[in-house]
Amino acid sequence: MSWLDTIVQGILLGGLYALFAAGLSLVFGIMRLVNLAHGDLIVLAAFLILLLVSALGLNPFVAALVAMPIMFGIGWLLQSQLFNRTLGPDILPPLLVTFGLSIVIQNALLEGFSADSRRISLGALETASLNLGPINVGVMPLLTFLSGVLVIVGLNQLFYRTSLGRAFRATSDDVVTAGLMGIKPDRIFATATGIAMVVVTIAALCLGTRANFDPTIGPARLIYAFEAVIIGGLGSLWGTLAGGVIIGVAQTLGAAVNPEWQILAGHIAFLLVLLVRPRGLFPRAVD
Repeated sequence: MSWLDTIVQGILLGGLYALFAAGLSLVFGIMRLVNLAHGDLIVLAAFLILLLVSALGLNPFVAALVAMPIMFGIGWLLQSQLFNRTLGPDILPPLLVTFGLSIVIQNALLEGFSADSRRISLGALETASLNLGPINVGVMPLLTFLSGVLVIVGLNQLFYRTSLGRAFRATSDDVVTAGLMGIKPDRIFATATGIAMVVVTIAALCLGTRANFDPTIGPARLIYAFEAVIIGGLGSLWGTLAGGVIIGVAQTLGAAVNPEWQILAGHIAFLLVLLVRPRGLFPRAVD
């Protein structure tokens, strides 16, 4: 039963990693943009929620709802005014620009909030749990996993059931042809990044309420997001969820054997999947 509990906790942890990765997968799937500042944007959203909670006395869930349109606007501006200028056949300019943005965000947060670690308090909800027979499941980990599933379902519905989703798929397949059909790729890309930042806000709420965070943890969150995206297959949203779960289960199993192996076990699982399926489990992107 202890191993079953370990696996369940790993699955729930995988929901958090899927949230980290969902926005990254969406942006890459549409415009092939590798955003090295993605982890720092998650941390930025976490500090924004913390600021709204502390300054206005809002409930963290309400603060996240307030933060969502703000993060959408930040994503829109970044894409329309910065990232769109770097897109092209050469992948180096987006990498350099987003790497620079990562450094800017980290230093701005250090100036504004210092290097002290923070946490978004949920009161009694932080320790609340459900007794499912021999297994105790924390309420917040369960809500985090369900949020990850709902985000993946919502993005898939948006992608395949709406006119905006058709525009996303058209620009992803052929930007020039989509432009000739009346679609404005720059606006579509900005909208996609804005939606990704809404997902980032959800991930930030779950991160900030489950663990301490500080201005420098963004790159580590980025690594988990990249690994989940690559394990699942570039551009596959459901694959992203599967990748997050694989990393989460590997980490909890590794920690059960030796606490020092937790992070290492996740990276080893990532490498093993790549050895078997170099393009990921459910690859969508094509060369």
